[in-house]
Amino acid sequence: MTKVPDTPGIPDILSAEFNADPYSAYRIMRSEAPLIWHEPMQSYIVSRYEDVQRAFKDEVFTTANYDWQLEPVHGRTILQLSGREHAVRRALVAPAFRGSELRDKFRPVIERNARELIDEFRGAGSVDLVSQFATHFPINVIVDMLGLDKGDHDRFHKWYTSIIAFLGNLSQDPDIAADGLRTREEFAEYMIPIIRERRDNQGDDLLSVLCRAEIDGTSMSDEDIKAFCSLLLAAGGETTDKAIAAMFANLLAHPDQMEAVREDRSMIPKAFAETLRYTPPVHMIMRQPAEDVVFSGGEVPAGSTVTCLIGAANRDPERYADPDSFNVFRDELDASTAFTAAAGHLAFALGRHFCVGALLAENEVEIAANMLLDAMPDARLADDYVAEDKGVFTRGPARVPVVFTPRTTVSAGA
Repeated sequence: MTKVPDTPGIPDILSAEFNADPYSAYRIMRSEAPLIWHEPMQSYIVSRYEDVQRAFKDEVFTTANYDWQLEPVHGRTILQLSGREHAVRRALVAPAFRGSELRDKFRPVIERNARELIDEFRGAGSVDLVSQFATHFPINVIVDMLGLDKGDHDRFHKWYTSIIAFLGNLSQDPDIAADGLRTREEFAEYMIPIIRERRDNQGDDLLSVLCRAEIDGTSMSDEDIKAFCSLLLAAGGETTDKAIAAMFANLLAHPDQMEAVREDRSMIPKAFAETLRYTPPVHMIMRQPAEDVVFSGGEVPAGSTVTCLIGAANRDPERYADPDSFNVFRDELDASTAFTAAAGHLAFALGRHFCVGALLAENEVEIAANMLLDAMPDARLADDYVAEDKGVFTRGPARVPVVFTPRTTVSAGA
């Protein structure tokens, strides 16, 4: 079995070299080492599209890895469940993230939060879309949807940053681990009293929806709801944050494509889907096979951890033409299915654990992009901009500095 630290030409996945440019390493992995045993992570690594897709869709692959990867910081979540237990729990939470519930109740929340953030810089003529918009927007939306106090935004941001660091702690840094465990305690101390109070005083917010959700006599306990809110803040915040920033960085780096999207807003979902393929916010998701499985590079024993490299699979030339180019016009991506379990890209995973918040993310990105394009119709990257993405487990632009002609009034479209 290939061992990546000893393989010439492939930087260790934990190295600074890999962090600086994972895509060069992905190319070599796909062609020369499609299955790697990584001793420090105690995990097999797969990088080809066909292998990652199989790990997400084939029933033999479980999410038992989340028992140690997620539960210590979130508590037991829907991601760890299987069979009827998973189906019932997903049915309890899914309605809030699709259809009329999402369209009628939560789209206004998304619009309000986007407008409030844009109002802070629309007259300035410059903005860093990472620090002044993307970092705050999805967290504000989720906090608002849950009916929590937006004055606690900084606390929520600290918690979700700590949780994401824990999930991506591939080198097992003890300080990161301790901070994640401390976050679980702090979040529980904050949320459990609110959940109990909300059960007695329900409203229209998402937290109330979760409190009263019931199927065949099954409802969610206080701990279940707390764990789901923790997962929602982390997964919904980190991924949408990085996706919005990356989409604008990609479009602004390709002015012809930016102009096409600006002129035809129906292309925003295509731009988002291509961003999820080209620069996905989550670069790796783990799975655990219940029995021995054979990948294109060899066999993996039952019970092993398999690290699925989404960032590599989404640029597999066997699946996508000219995969290392950002192209909103590409034929292989169907925007009508890009945010469903039938998606071609793998950014939301696939199968029964396909991301329950995919349509929420699509709505957030579509609304935010429309409002940002209205507020900054002549936006361009600042002259001193140097593209720099950060992260290994999750990855996104460090900054996206933009200059534009200031506008002091809100346009009809915004």
